[in-house]
Amino acid sequence: MVQQWDIVKIIGAIALPQMGGWVNGYLTRQEIKGWYQNLNFPSFRPPNWIFAPVWTSLYAGMGYASYLVWRDGGGFSGIAQGPLFLYGTQLALNWAWTPIFFKRHELKWSFVELAALTATVAATGFAFFNINKLAGYVFIPYFAWCSFATLLNYKIYKLNPESTATIEEVKEPKKKTN
Repeated sequence: MVQQWDIVKIIGAIALPQMGGWVNGYLTRQEIKGWYQNLNFPSFRPPNWIFAPVWTSLYAGMGYASYLVWRDGGGFSGIAQGPLFLYGTQLALNWAWTPIFFKRHELKWSFVELAALTATVAATGFAFFNINKLAGYVFIPYFAWCSFATLLNYKIYKLNPESTATIEEVKEPKKKTN
């Protein structure tokens, strides 16, 4: 039976990834009507409205999975220590993608970052599975979505080579030499 204190821990574990999602959602909304809508997209890009519910559910799942691993793996000082470190790493990579893509407009580096995130998500899922099977299974749709997002980011990068200029290059264009 779930104790009252366990419910607080579960809520905290689920809320942690959501907080980064909320901040990144705000950053994303600021760019949608400007820079982002002017990009070229592949035909398989989902509609914009799908991203918020998908990420909200993925964040909830990964948060709950982290609670299960923390609970079953002895917390931060037990066998869960390594998997929870991987979890924190993938969460930081997850949160880092939005500023790289939407604020810096770095299509190439956001692709590289997303590929690293996807690999870290896979490693986290395997590590979680070794402690709690359900926690590992929860990472399967997250891995699938990150794999899709990596492909989508790559195609956007390839379709928009002129959009890979850094913010500094936009502010001060390189001078042509003749």
